Amino acid sequence: MSNATPPGWYPDTAAPGNERWWDGTAWTAHTRPSATVIQRPVSGRGDGGGGASAARTVALVATGVAVVVVAVTGAMLLNRGDGPAPTTTRSDRSAPSPADTAAGASGDAGPSPEPSAAGEDPHVLVDQLNGITLPIPDGWERPENTVEQLLTMRTTGSYDCPGASSAFCYHGTVTTRTPSGTGITAPEALARQDIGAAADRAYEEDAVGRRIHGGIVSHREIAAGSVSVAGRTGYRVRWRVVTAKGPGGYVQSLVFPSAVGSESPVVVRYAFDAGPDGPPLALMDTLTQGIRPIGDSETGGGVGSSVGP
Repeated sequence: MSNATPPGWYPDTAAPGNERWWDGTAWTAHTRPSATVIQRPVSGRGDGGGGASAARTVALVATGVAVVVVAVTGAMLLNRGDGPAPTTTRSDRSAPSPADTAAGASGDAGPSPEPSAAGEDPHVLVDQLNGITLPIPDGWERPENTVEQLLTMRTTGSYDCPGASSAFCYHGTVTTRTPSGTGITAPEALARQDIGAAADRAYEEDAVGRRIHGGIVSHREIAAGSVSVAGRTGYRVRWRVVTAKGPGGYVQSLVFPSAVGSESPVVVRYAFDAGPDGPPLALMDTLTQGIRPIGDSETGGGVGSSVGP
């Protein structure tokens, strides 16, 4: 049985009052204010019972606060061990204390588990970390598991990759990720840095090293420029890729600030096969326009919508 702490929002010990995202293996740059719910006493009704009710409510709230303080203090002490509390501004932060995770599972003070895929709208890809949703087009799906464990949607139905018949390829794939190993945050610079890696992963080699399209022969830039994404200014770079086998395809890196927390950069990668079996290129723009903040008042975050291929 694994004791690994699941991904989620956890208290940031270096910044009281904030939470930081743990991706399952390391701390990320994403932070947000802690969610605190305060119960207010009900006003009196003039019959003498209102004051007692208010007093009971205040007492209960005070008791609850005391329990939370004790639980959090205990968790911090467990995290500390014999040394100082871990610094949460480094990329090599340790995992949240198993005691915190156990407390959350038992209903005491601790992080809430991430919502499961069950019951989610099949027309929407929800990125809880970055606070955005993407519409899932008709004829596309959200797989439960992928090799890289990235948030992904792809065309339904696979085919034998032209360069490796033992591998399965898809005519269209879109993934969201947060960049790592770089200090670049400007959308244009980050998109231009990412596009090569996006092309290599889509048409050079897959995650296990198979040359699924026989490798990339050449590429050319066919589009680049600023674009508005979920009310923020981002940047996109699009390549046409020619491969040794198969029709090749189109790859795009889109970068924009996250809709939540510290607004760290978000990278959305698109990979569409060329030829009659690939999705229409205009769908890239349609999907970009459909990105919304979670809970967007105008669209409901895209929930319940569908996009034609």
